[in-house]
Amino acid sequence: MDAFALVQLVLRILLAVIFIGMGAAHFVPRVRRTMGAMIPAGLAGPDRRWAPTLVTVSGVAEILGGLGLLAPWWGVRFAAGLALIALLILVFPANAQAAKEPERFGAVAVPLVPRAIGQIVLGLLILVSVI
Repeated sequence: MDAFALVQLVLRILLAVIFIGMGAAHFVPRVRRTMGAMIPAGLAGPDRRWAPTLVTVSGVAEILGGLGLLAPWWGVRFAAGLALIALLILVFPANAQAAKEPERFGAVAVPLVPRAIGQIVLGLLILVSVI
């Protein structure tokens, strides 16, 4: 195994732990309520009825994506990486909503520009780990 392959392996393991942990957090009641409240009204639907479903779907997607990064097959790892990058893009509106209301969301309300930069860096790390 060359140095780059070793870096990729370590990076995939770290990212997998992060995404599996973040996905599991979606099922902790207090965190789940906060995440549901972050979803913009237009996506949450009438009476915010879709918010719990969206939180569940994104949590399951993060767990599956994290597990996919650990797969022994390159194609599965690559697909999982692309899916996680897509997920980062899809959840960005919720992060933007939280950034608009720092008094309501506290530490979760990372300002928009640093959040965007962080998600881009995370997406690039995912890409490097699976190419």
